[in-house]
Amino acid sequence: MARIALAEKKLKVKEIIIDPWSPEPEFLNLTAEGAPPVLVDLTQHGTLTISGARSITEYANDGSKRNPLLSEDPFERAEARRLCAWFDTRFTEEVDSYILAEKIERAVLSQTQFDVGAADPDVLREGRANLDDHLTYLTTLLEKRDWLAGRRYSLGDIAAAAHLSCLDFLGEISWRDRPILKDWYQKIKSRPALRGLLGDRVAGLRPPRYYTDLDF
Repeated sequence: MARIALAEKKLKVKEIIIDPWSPEPEFLNLTAEGAPPVLVDLTQHGTLTISGARSITEYANDGSKRNPLLSEDPFERAEARRLCAWFDTRFTEEVDSYILAEKIERAVLSQTQFDVGAADPDVLREGRANLDDHLTYLTTLLEKRDWLAGRRYSLGDIAAAAHLSCLDFLGEISWRDRPILKDWYQKIKSRPALRGLLGDRVAGLRPPRYYTDLDF
């Protein structure tokens, strides 16, 4: 989410990969949370450190008037922030903690000395059922709106795209069964800000053939 928002604002950043399982002491000194993402901004007033994706996106949006990521309309602005919170909490707890934990964390940890075993099919089944409910909810929003929060592209869409792109990497979304959601994701996937993420890879995992295709 932070990477997409920074790219949308056309802010130049140097990306440094942090291992969330064993971060370096230098990184831990930057943030009380002890986890990425963290933005270090060298400003004319000194060095500022912003921790967490939500904080980084809000900071980037407030710091530059170019390509605003929140509407001037009070309702749409509140709705975008509500959707960000939805993905931070409910989606993370009901979907990511099942599917991403089982498939990505196991794949990463299997590259180490830990014997984590195969993904639990019961956990994946529950996560997929929850995912289906969330995708249905997003579809109902898009049936009435141009974008998730209203008439314009916003941080709400960026939050959704950040999570769904991870699940799409794992082949967990049947876009054929979700034409309205697919049209929305195609528009976002075609934006230059998202293209940089499509080249990301995880050791031990291979995305579907269509993952980088803009006309999937």
